[in-house]
Amino acid sequence: MSTRIAGVTFKNPIVMASGTFGFGKEYAKYYDVNELGGISGKGLTLQPKAGNQGTRVYETASGMLNSVGLENPGVAAFLDKECAYWETLDTVRIVNLGGNTFEDYVAGAELIQKDADTRGRKAVDMIELNISCPNVKEGGIAFGIRTCDARELVRAVRQATSLPLSVKLSPNAEDIADMALMCQEEGADAVSLINTISGMKIDVRRRRSVFNNLYAGLSGPAIKPIALRMVNQVAKRVDIPVIGMGGITSATDIVEFIMAGAAVVQVGTYNFMNMRAGQDLLRDLRQFMIEENIASLDEIRGIV
Repeated sequence: MSTRIAGVTFKNPIVMASGTFGFGKEYAKYYDVNELGGISGKGLTLQPKAGNQGTRVYETASGMLNSVGLENPGVAAFLDKECAYWETLDTVRIVNLGGNTFEDYVAGAELIQKDADTRGRKAVDMIELNISCPNVKEGGIAFGIRTCDARELVRAVRQATSLPLSVKLSPNAEDIADMALMCQEEGADAVSLINTISGMKIDVRRRRSVFNNLYAGLSGPAIKPIALRMVNQVAKRVDIPVIGMGGITSATDIVEFIMAGAAVVQVGTYNFMNMRAGQDLLRDLRQFMIEENIASLDEIRGIV
């Protein structure tokens, strides 16, 4: 089940997706999170964020809409208060880094790098760069929409850190395969995809959107076919590993993503449906491999 990305060993392909698993403490009450291949922590920004007002989560057919707004304690507070716990974990620990300005991204990466150097890289194994955030200096257009806009950001963050770097891609990119290829050219060690798809819910009695921000991010099983297609397209285009995600709720979902070309996968919304999602998926994946006589996931990776 194991694989390596940029010298980092994932004991199995099951990684908990950012924004759905906190930093692992809460779910550790339900099962041993050290069984997981990895944890991508709650998305961080340089400065703390209070998140959005009003409704933040709304269940929809085969998924959920969220408008949390990246509520988080900020990079410095995470390094000060959460990393002591992360140092105790025997799984790959990934910091998800967001931002609303070019300078914030770079400063955040520099802080994480400085802390990693101080600790001897005992708490953070990788950075996942979330380029789906709105660029407030450019009218709110996400960094990850246009390849030309994202290139400068990926290049600057790559220069700011020597930690393994994965770039989390938006499904709203003009050409997601071109975006992934650019990330490879600028030194990213991997790409992860897809982030949530922009959606909407209207309260017909109140005659307004359920969310104060009008739109929200759709995740869960409803987006899996789209995510699977995009992972396959990107995996055929780049030479760096692809981390696949989008609607995974079963071992066969995981196998589909690996067959499409994913090195590892991330599990998100399913954590809200099943508090022991990671443990159950790992058990079922082992059983599937036994039943199908698969000795190594490398035998099926990228075969479609």
